[in-house]
Amino acid sequence: MKTDMTVKIGTLKLKNPVMVASGTFGAEYRKLIDVGSLGAIVTKTITLKGRAGNPPPRVAETSSGMLNSIGLENRGLDDFIRNKLPLFPSGKTALIVSIAGDKETEFIQMAEELNKIKKVAAIEINLSCPNVKHGAREGLVAQDEEASYNIVRAVRASTKLPLVAKLTPNVTDIARVAVAVEKAGADAVLAVNTFAAMAVDIDTKKPKLGNVTGGLSGPAIKPIALKMVWDIYNKVDIPVIGAGGIMNYCDAAEFMLCGASAIQVGTATFVNPNTACEIAAGIGKYCAENGVKKVSELVGNINIGAL
Repeated sequence: MKTDMTVKIGTLKLKNPVMVASGTFGAEYRKLIDVGSLGAIVTKTITLKGRAGNPPPRVAETSSGMLNSIGLENRGLDDFIRNKLPLFPSGKTALIVSIAGDKETEFIQMAEELNKIKKVAAIEINLSCPNVKHGAREGLVAQDEEASYNIVRAVRASTKLPLVAKLTPNVTDIARVAVAVEKAGADAVLAVNTFAAMAVDIDTKKPKLGNVTGGLSGPAIKPIALKMVWDIYNKVDIPVIGAGGIMNYCDAAEFMLCGASAIQVGTATFVNPNTACEIAAGIGKYCAENGVKKVSELVGNINIGAL
């Protein structure tokens, strides 16, 4: 039996639920893997103007994971449209552009420009990068329900493209923020971004990251991310996209059973560039072997009865 692997995010229809996460996958990968086997590619987060990013070192390995502190280094929207966007292949694999800004007007301007580009299938609003501050305020946009609502609402009014709101796990109740962005017009919620963390070199007595702290990703965060996906799934009516330590199709299936309609693969790509493609194939095989007619049947289909 062949399983229907398609999923919908707002008006966007994906061939399968597997995406590659922002900041972990560049256009160069098209030379290494079968990009056409993916449901979507999410670009590295771009800002209106270029940013230099955080001081090095920017990456450090940890137990069952890694820390990063890139700081949204990029050359800005104009450079992305002119030099980066043409490198991504056109075809049935959707291209989702991740954006961030310091104020609403920047988000609006980027959304308006991207709305004109046929190649762009959706926008991911990065409300949760752990390495930057929102304007003059401490903290992340996604740690503030009102700020999250206002930015998503502003972007919603600026584009017809499907919108994914990327949330931080560094909050007391992530579901409350998810409800806020749903009310503001988001078509989906992405959970989760990295956890704020740090590591220390005991020989030098210095932090292993130049920015002192960074974002923790990889298998270490998976159990917490699963719980947050489950929390959000039970509070919103829009699709949840799961992320956080997905290394194989079994991890992906767990996220879907906990309520994720689609998933994103990030850190695993650094270990094996072909991981996302293998996960897409693995989910298809898992569904076929278990008599699943539509991959959407997995979503939230966890047995929480008496063990």
